Amino acid sequence: MKAGKSDRFSIKMQKKLLVLYAFVLLAFGVLSGRLVWIIRKNETNYQKQVLSQQSYASSTIPYRRGNIVDTRGTMLATCEKVYNLVIDAKVMTSQVKGEEIYLEPTLAALGEHFELDMAKIREYVNTNRNSSWYVPLKRLSYEQIRGFQEAMLEKDSRIKGVWFEEEYKRVYPYGALAADLIGFTSTDNQGSYGLEEYYDDILNGINGREYGYLNDDLALERTVKAAVDGYNIHCTIDANLQMIVEKHLKKFNEENKDQAHPGNGAENVGCVIMEVNTGEVLAMASYPTYDLNEPRNTQALVGSYMVEQITNPNGYFEIKKTDTVISEETASAMDDNQMYVNLNYLWKNFCITETYEPGSTAKPFTVAGALEQGVISPDTSLQCTGLLHIGDYDIKCHGGAHGWMTLEQAIAKSCNVCMMRIGQLMGAESFCRFQHIFNFGLKTNIDLAGEARTASLIYQADDMGPTDLATNSFGQNFNVTMIEMITGFCSLVNGGYYYEPHVVDRITNASGATVKNIEPRILKQTVSESTSELIKKYCKAVVEVGTGTTAKPPGYSLGGKTGTAETIDPVTNKRSKEEYVVSFIGCVPAEDPEIAIYVVVDRVNAAKQDNARYATKLVRSILMESLPYLNIFMTEPLTEAEKAELDALQLEIKNQYTQTPEGEEPDASGEGGEPEAGGEDSPEDGGEGTFEGAGVQNAPWMEYPIDPETGYRVGPDQRYYDPETGIPVEGAESVPNVDIPVNPNLT
Repeated sequence: MKAGKSDRFSIKMQKKLLVLYAFVLLAFGVLSGRLVWIIRKNETNYQKQVLSQQSYASSTIPYRRGNIVDTRGTMLATCEKVYNLVIDAKVMTSQVKGEEIYLEPTLAALGEHFELDMAKIREYVNTNRNSSWYVPLKRLSYEQIRGFQEAMLEKDSRIKGVWFEEEYKRVYPYGALAADLIGFTSTDNQGSYGLEEYYDDILNGINGREYGYLNDDLALERTVKAAVDGYNIHCTIDANLQMIVEKHLKKFNEENKDQAHPGNGAENVGCVIMEVNTGEVLAMASYPTYDLNEPRNTQALVGSYMVEQITNPNGYFEIKKTDTVISEETASAMDDNQMYVNLNYLWKNFCITETYEPGSTAKPFTVAGALEQGVISPDTSLQCTGLLHIGDYDIKCHGGAHGWMTLEQAIAKSCNVCMMRIGQLMGAESFCRFQHIFNFGLKTNIDLAGEARTASLIYQADDMGPTDLATNSFGQNFNVTMIEMITGFCSLVNGGYYYEPHVVDRITNASGATVKNIEPRILKQTVSESTSELIKKYCKAVVEVGTGTTAKPPGYSLGGKTGTAETIDPVTNKRSKEEYVVSFIGCVPAEDPEIAIYVVVDRVNAAKQDNARYATKLVRSILMESLPYLNIFMTEPLTEAEKAELDALQLEIKNQYTQTPEGEEPDASGEGGEPEAGGEDSPEDGGEGTFEGAGVQNAPWMEYPIDPETGYRVGPDQRYYDPETGIPVEGAESVPNVDIPVNPNLT
């Protein structure tokens, strides 16, 4: 009986315990859920309360911005680690056994190792004893901080309350080299202009973080989240080739500055060298330029015309050139706004941002378009009567009446009348369509920041009248950029294949692994291979017998086209008869081109500017040094004069990299590479200029009188001769002797 009661009692108690257990579990679950909810909602506040009771340290670990290197791995832009000196007054003034044992030793060490106003530092520490962050010096090199660090780490050192925050400083090992193309960065790693801006997101990385708690011994219990460094970009640019180009642009400036007026040798000079069959830019430079390590140094502005920012009638900001040439005095007197406007104008890449009328360099495009349309054939001959009456204008040819000419002769002699006749055969609709095929009016999408849009600077078929068509046919009344012209020209001479121009061909990570390869990209075919062959032939004739003879480098066949174009006066909105843009665009070797070169001289500092010789001679000097470096082999035999000229050039180059022994005079023949006498451009060549040599003073043409209207010498045969070189100039092109109406969009 007792046993049964005990069993029944046991079962009853078990049930009660089970219910109680379930209730406890339920209560525990409710409380746990509530606790989780409270923590999630108030996590930050609770963390702050906990951390406020402990010493907490946190710092940013900076990423390293990626490098920019050339095609051979030469460092064009990189980063150096620098250090900001941080003073922690709270630690420096902390007491040990009631005594401040760190303050004086630390201040003494700071005064010994750094150039600081110690009275100011002492005042700050004493009046801001709870401050943990004061930065009196920034961007110190490791050499500058090493002595202090060694003293701080010595045994029994009482130097405390000073530490160094790490960051990176952008440096450019070659200073001004490829400045327009590379661009620069601000102190916060923001890219400005060029590659630095275009690839800003690629070059930048992600900051890391170091955080933790300080124990009683001021030792950091830390957790580190590593920084992610930026990617490196590998350029198609060759630094050595870039140096050659920039050397000759600078030499051009030195030879022409202060000639007709104070200031630089030209308002702008640009050069682009491109690989014909890939669209890769091998060199791109302009003058004036600036030092990437000191982009805000106003010394780089000296010699340029001052510009000002105005508001045009449409309400847009516009940059206007003034008549003031910047001197050191005017540069130092600029206010912040003037300095900003003028520096921004300097920082722009002339080769991709500035627009201008291309002049006669557009003529091969006109002929190519007409050949493709079928309105002319390789056997077509055209008559140049000296002028055409179109609309209300008599538009003349620069060389008078040429008579009947083949297409090759029309391009070689740069005949405007023949081009106008071709334009009439094409008609406005077809002409404008081919302009778009060659990418005029469209961005090339080169991987550089700041490429200009030219869509509004060319005509549409509906807006193009007969006079507009005529002037467009020989390169006036529409605007282009240098990158538009050379990219389109490459398609004319490479079989018709239009490659997207690019400056970067590979992207790698910090470990050197390739992240992305950028392959040459064909966008379209502009002309047929047969038309391309004809254009190459015609362009070779320009250099062999036409207006571009002075561009030909010794030992190489060169094809190309000269250009001379008027500028438009922004005040009168009329064409200037005194200021011109001259240019030469070409390819080497002429028969099977490997590279294309384009040089533009914008308003040379000379009394008479409309002479393509300024561009052709610059092209020649650049190619003479560049082609051997690029391992492009000679295609033609050398004359004795050319051999002597090349020997002198080699000596000049050698002297650049060797120091003259003390007491010896440098070899005069290394100072210019000019031949003793003669050269490839004799008076019979019909060139636009030549290298001056010894014995010129006794040349018979020196006695020819000078025509006051043209500035040329007039020989007994009634031909014009260059006053400096004696070269006949009947092939030297000029613009038509007529006030051509201005395309309103160009203003």
